[in-house]
Amino acid sequence: MLKPLVKWLILLLAGVVLLQLAWLVRIALMTAIDPQSTAFQRSEAWRIQRVTGELRWTHQWVGYADISDNLKRAVIASEDGGFVDHGGVDWDAIDGACRRNEKSEAKASAAPAKSGKPVRAPKIVGGSTITQQLAKNLLLSGERNLTRKAQELVLTMALEAFLSKERVLEIYLNSVEWGEGVFGAEAASQHYFKKPAKSLTAYEAARLAVMLPAPKRYEKTPRSAYLSGRAQTIATRMGDVELP
Repeated sequence: MLKPLVKWLILLLAGVVLLQLAWLVRIALMTAIDPQSTAFQRSEAWRIQRVTGELRWTHQWVGYADISDNLKRAVIASEDGGFVDHGGVDWDAIDGACRRNEKSEAKASAAPAKSGKPVRAPKIVGGSTITQQLAKNLLLSGERNLTRKAQELVLTMALEAFLSKERVLEIYLNSVEWGEGVFGAEAASQHYFKKPAKSLTAYEAARLAVMLPAPKRYEKTPRSAYLSGRAQTIATRMGDVELP
């Protein structure tokens, strides 16, 4: 009885090791080869086609030098202020996010007892860095569980080991979602401002950066007071951002 079980465990372990090696090879190749698509992009393309019956996909790769420094600074200011300094994971940010989530959950649990009215589920915030977001979008599914999170951390370390910060940021800006079927800085710049990504002004870059947590939602409210106010905040922080 034990022999078949041991055999299957060995095969499972071998499969996991081979998968890790395959991912490491793909990441190593990214030092010189631009990824044509990400796991998230392919998943979204399939979803859009299934829902609408047509493939709506806008994406054009541009080099690091052809992306406005304004956008680089805006995205770092908005998503990962310590990008150039950390090793891929910002443990302080994760700890802060956990504390905020605990407070939100406690507040939501206490609210019904006080008011007698149902409350919305608390908003869960994360502490993911740009490198972690890239690891997730490049190679992983959208599932949220401990196994996927552990895999994300492994891939994050691999990205930091094989790629420069400049390359990580270049791939991220070329692959991140900026709306329904809109991927990458060039597509986003053309979609929202009818200009190339290298020509974005500081405020335009801030308006794009503020969309990143929920691009499909914010795409529907481009002139909202929240987006305008948050963009102004990001724009004021951009001067302190160090680029890789």
